[in-house]
Amino acid sequence: MCTVCGCSTATIAHSADVVPHTHDHDHDHDHDHDAETIDFGKGAAGVDVAGLSQGRTIRIERDILSKNAAFADANRARLRAKHIFALNFVSSPGSGKTSLLVRTINDMKARCSIAVIEGDQQTSRDAERIRATGAPAVQVNTGKGCHLDAHMIGHALDRLSLEPDSLLFIENVGNLVCPAAFDLGEAHKVVVLSVTEGEDKPLKYPDMFAAADLMLLNKADLLPHLDFDMQACLTAALRVNPNIEIMIVSARTGEGLAAFYAWIDARVGG
Repeated sequence: MCTVCGCSTATIAHSADVVPHTHDHDHDHDHDHDAETIDFGKGAAGVDVAGLSQGRTIRIERDILSKNAAFADANRARLRAKHIFALNFVSSPGSGKTSLLVRTINDMKARCSIAVIEGDQQTSRDAERIRATGAPAVQVNTGKGCHLDAHMIGHALDRLSLEPDSLLFIENVGNLVCPAAFDLGEAHKVVVLSVTEGEDKPLKYPDMFAAADLMLLNKADLLPHLDFDMQACLTAALRVNPNIEIMIVSARTGEGLAAFYAWIDARVGG
């Protein structure tokens, strides 16, 4: 939920729920495991928001996510009615999501209809790159928002003329935190991690990797030039999510993408 960054919740707090900030040790922060670490995620809400009690934070999160879930269910029903297979691509900025989608569309467009919903805070640059492949794309700019939500996707679906039995790729805002919590009505979340980001990202951002069904480890063509511990990365991802499938790919060279396309083909219509 976005209590971490404040988006969608900044004006919700009421005076009765405000908790004065103090510097004592009454909070649920973990100081035991490391004297130089302050853990603001140990409370019942999993996050500490200045001015909000843990109980109020939990209530806000439940309210936001329950409303989002209703929109997501409507999106899912809408997509299933036309047998449209939707994937939600999530990652940090610069992982190569757009390049991966451009390559995928060019490789797969001869055998199926593909459309894309692009999410960014500003600009339509990624949507323009997608449209250059011939695939229709709707750009969703979130402004200060750090993720797409199901309500936004519903509006984007209104703008797309999706053909039955087609593919819909949703490229979420580059962020390894908030998009993990928001169901958009997709069939699967696909987390894209580039080898340039380091092997420890699944442990640093566990919610995202726990929410994903597939991890694409991108930019494999750069491995000879990097000090990247592949086994440590794979172990970290499986530690967070023992059920996650992992594929090593390169959007630049096409390495590993045949397996990704086969993964999609095996699930279309399911």
